[in-house]
Amino acid sequence: MPSLTLNGVTVNFPFSPYECQKTYMSRVIEYLQKKVNGVLESPTGTGKTLCLLCATLAWRENFKDTISARKIAERLHKEEMFPNTPLSSWGNAATDGDKPAYYTDVPKIIYASRTHSQLAQVISELKNTSYSPKVCVLGSREQLCINQEVMRQESNHVKVHMCRGKVSTRSCVYYNNVEEKSTDKVLVNSILDVEDLVKFGNKQRVCPYYLSRSLKQQADVIFMPYNYLLDPKSRRAHNIELSGAVVIFDEAHNVEKTCEESTSFDLTPYDVASAISTVDRLLVEQAKEVGLRDCANEDFNVESVSSGLKLDIATIAKVKQILLDLEAAIDSYDVPSDKGITKPGIFIYELLGRAHLTYSSKTAVYEALEQISGHLAGQPGIFFNTSGLQKLSDIIQLVFCGEPSEKDRQHQMETNTAHFKVHIHRDTSIHRKKQSADVWASSSSKKQGNILSYWCFSPGFSMQELKNQEVRCIILTSGTLSPLSSFTSEMRIDFPVRLENSHVIERDQIFVSIIGQGPDGKHLSSAFDRRFVPENMASLGNTVANLSRVVPHGLLVFFPSFPLMEKTLEFWRANGHSDRIENKKPIFVEPKGKGTFNEVIDGYYSKVNDPATKGGAFFAVCRGKASEGLDFADTFGRGVIITGLPFPPKMDPRVILKMQFLDEMSRKKAPGLKYLSGHEWYRQQAFRAVNQAIGRVIRHKEDYGAIFLCDQRFKYDDARAQLPSWVRSYVRLYDSFGNVVRDVSQFFRTAQKLRPVVEKKAPAETCRTVCSPDTQSSSSTSCYSSHSSPTQKAKVLDAHLPSLKRRRLNENNGAKGMVNICIEYESEVQENQRRPTNLLDALERGNHCTGEDSDVAMGEEKANRLSTLSLQYDKRTEDELRGGKRKIKLVQDQMKKPSVSEDVSEEGKASRAKKFLADMKKSLSQVSFDRIVQALQTYKKTDDLDLLLTETAILSEDTNTHSLLRGFYQFVRPHHKKRFDEKCQELTGQGCGFKPDHSLSKDQKKTVMLQSVADRGAAVGLNSLPTCSQLNKGGQQRTQQGAGEHQAGPAPKNEVHTTFLTDVKKALGAEKSAQLFQAIHSYKKTDDYEKLVTTAVSLFTERDEDFNLLVRFGVFIRPCHKKQYKEMLDALIGQPVSAPDVPAVTEEQQRQSEASPLKSQSKISSFFSSSQRR
Repeated sequence: MPSLTLNGVTVNFPFSPYECQKTYMSRVIEYLQKKVNGVLESPTGTGKTLCLLCATLAWRENFKDTISARKIAERLHKEEMFPNTPLSSWGNAATDGDKPAYYTDVPKIIYASRTHSQLAQVISELKNTSYSPKVCVLGSREQLCINQEVMRQESNHVKVHMCRGKVSTRSCVYYNNVEEKSTDKVLVNSILDVEDLVKFGNKQRVCPYYLSRSLKQQADVIFMPYNYLLDPKSRRAHNIELSGAVVIFDEAHNVEKTCEESTSFDLTPYDVASAISTVDRLLVEQAKEVGLRDCANEDFNVESVSSGLKLDIATIAKVKQILLDLEAAIDSYDVPSDKGITKPGIFIYELLGRAHLTYSSKTAVYEALEQISGHLAGQPGIFFNTSGLQKLSDIIQLVFCGEPSEKDRQHQMETNTAHFKVHIHRDTSIHRKKQSADVWASSSSKKQGNILSYWCFSPGFSMQELKNQEVRCIILTSGTLSPLSSFTSEMRIDFPVRLENSHVIERDQIFVSIIGQGPDGKHLSSAFDRRFVPENMASLGNTVANLSRVVPHGLLVFFPSFPLMEKTLEFWRANGHSDRIENKKPIFVEPKGKGTFNEVIDGYYSKVNDPATKGGAFFAVCRGKASEGLDFADTFGRGVIITGLPFPPKMDPRVILKMQFLDEMSRKKAPGLKYLSGHEWYRQQAFRAVNQAIGRVIRHKEDYGAIFLCDQRFKYDDARAQLPSWVRSYVRLYDSFGNVVRDVSQFFRTAQKLRPVVEKKAPAETCRTVCSPDTQSSSSTSCYSSHSSPTQKAKVLDAHLPSLKRRRLNENNGAKGMVNICIEYESEVQENQRRPTNLLDALERGNHCTGEDSDVAMGEEKANRLSTLSLQYDKRTEDELRGGKRKIKLVQDQMKKPSVSEDVSEEGKASRAKKFLADMKKSLSQVSFDRIVQALQTYKKTDDLDLLLTETAILSEDTNTHSLLRGFYQFVRPHHKKRFDEKCQELTGQGCGFKPDHSLSKDQKKTVMLQSVADRGAAVGLNSLPTCSQLNKGGQQRTQQGAGEHQAGPAPKNEVHTTFLTDVKKALGAEKSAQLFQAIHSYKKTDDYEKLVTTAVSLFTERDEDFNLLVRFGVFIRPCHKKQYKEMLDALIGQPVSAPDVPAVTEEQQRQSEASPLKSQSKISSFFSSSQRR
């Protein structure tokens, strides 16, 4: 197992760590050594849990070594036992100045996550390491109790009190075995999660619940859900000792919410009424018992009324009176039906004081409530609802925390309630207190009651409580904590060191697009005034339907809320949008309740795995169960669509009060404290939910997927700044939907070739039976690769991409190869404008490019067979089809000429660059030269012009080096040249000679040149072009024959155009038809293929029945663009389009098209002239 040294600590890691993992572990060790709090964001898939475990446990072992070294040094009176290995090198974990003398001083690690299922994953990761600490997992009786009599009880409170009763009387056989089994060596030395602990308990007939509490005393690492730490009641119940401990919160994006909820409560009329009813029933029973015993024994002592209940009837009656007074106090406020009454937090003491609940009486009342609950829970065969009593007990513990003296009491109350508000509002729930004729009942019970809410609005309250327990440090980590500044300001404790880690993925693994408008051009927005507008819902439906065509396998669609999802789905079902989506991917909808969730998600997984389908679509909500801890790796989540920004409900009283509280705190401007404003918090909540949903798509290093942000508000800079740091650099803004379809189709074609996954197959079938004869090679390779080593995967990659043969992607340089591929992919828009004219051209380009194989291949099937041997066979076959090798030779000659000139040009540029660098080295010091060269290399990698300008600014200080600064113009990329020229003008008083055409890329320049050649050709006339005669060296016969065919052609073509025109007008209507014809006119003049296709796709994809028109529209596409158009259709429709729909372009047609663009223009012109005559 590899080991590495970080900050003086040796860490054993299961494999060679990535750079981002080393950075992460270094920060964790830094926090531990310096005893400071830390917050770390590391994207899902970067192995943060494994890093956290290994770094923490390595530091702990190093800490123990420090103690050992010091103890030995004391014994040897500071003499060295091993001369070559001084004791000082044995351990240096305690770099904070501590001098631990005992092994008991070694800190415990408390590892908290949101749920037990997440903790089970953490413990599974721990088993994969070389570390074997003593561990224990804390859980509730609900999860760990195996006594069937207790588990049969419906109420959790009854389970608790029944368990306590059995333990106190030692009537639970499982509990009685705890002491004996807790020292079992197998148990102590094993790493068990909750499920393992329950299995052990059943097998050994020992209570897992109390066993875990026993193991806690000697455990090195204690795992628990983080509400056990943050909720004061749970912390006391589990007796969690925090002094000196290292506290880790994993999946900490929910800590803020848990902190606030664990210290808040809502006391409903139903809670108070049920407590009164329960105490009343007890009073009646006790009164009867007293009466019976009074008759039998006049000397009866009321304190011994019942075995187990050490309360007299008077005390029970006082408890009931307190409950009645509390109910009356809460209901005494006349609350408006639409909103409640809000008071400062300290008002809670005044309100409870009216029910005689104060610091003086709190202990007696609390103990009485606990005794009553325990007694009622132990009654055999009788069910008492003790939930109301339990809630009141919890409230007393929460509100009256601390034991202040009389003079400090007011200060204690102000401190306790500084971050709280009291809110009294009407009860609109279905629970109503039943009418009672009891004379004890208050009059307020006969009307609708009020709810008493005591809400915490600062997670810092709970965090400060932990800090007061003298923990060593608190570490918060998650995949989605952005923006860190606002997150940490909410916590109210210092975080001196922070980390926003990068991802382990390459550029070609992620596609992020902001889609501001749908295929129909309507703006997409989930804003309150737009979300239910029919045209907005229709446009969103068209967007999801079209994306479901191009995203393979599993697609996740997240809505801001359940009501919005339900309303949108209702509209889609009524207007056919859901049918369009269902035709491609069956829809699964996240249910509101927990009961059926597992069934729905299992159905989705099954459908994605089904080889007979094209995957599935899972519709969920942000902040829902699917957006939190579920794993949608690989095919289960190839795409995530965010349909809007999930802002909290603005009219919710709790949201309103939270924003008011933050605004109040911001205005106070306490020294050393910075609060978010209410508006900042409101936006933060929306984006944190978005970021959590986005995190479902990339789950490990080899995963890939697409993210679609379908709300125009994502286009704003401040919105994009809220996205995770690993996503921001990949974001693309799109003004037209057609471009999204084109680019995402290209993205998935590239990704599927670079990272082939095992093909979906039925369980009974083998890989061989799934693969068709034509694709046997590629499919079997793909199936095999999922279980192969990195080297074997590299061989598979070579088979698919022969252009990568010369730099094989193996385990040593795979990452570099991926970067090169991804650089090529980023420039696909420019590359696509110049397609290869034949297979040999494709092969030649393959030696210089790294990712265009999907473009040069004739369809996906041929791309999969693109091995070296099949290339030779395909070339011979196509040679024969074209009539021999003579024409190919001519094309080769043609293609060689520009490539030679390009090579000469490149050589000239390289020599000029070398000379320039040599001159600069002579003029500068070595340090300055190295810094500038480093900046240039960084610019090449990151495209960060600001850094280059900063480092080269030194050249502006001396007039002798001004020319060197201007000389950097040659290294600046086209899109930065204008800005660099302006900067030079500003610094040196002289520009670099910028011209507008300098901002054009190579391909854009070529396009401009070709267009100008075409325009000159149009002016001179077709017959004046010599290209046809050069290509046709066979004489005039072929030219005349071709001319004759051209003359005979217009009649059938006009008929096709006329029919198409009629069908378009019928399907789209006059307005949209005119829009399409205008786009074709523009295409004729500008040759702007992208603009034409964008318009056509947006018009023809609104309805499924119009897709045939999109296919037929191929007759207007020029030969040089036909292959590109066919690939777009294949991706959009989901299957290869047959040859009659989009005629394949031959090599001869391609050459003729490039030589004479007037032919296509004349066809389009004839069509429009004929259509206008009609």
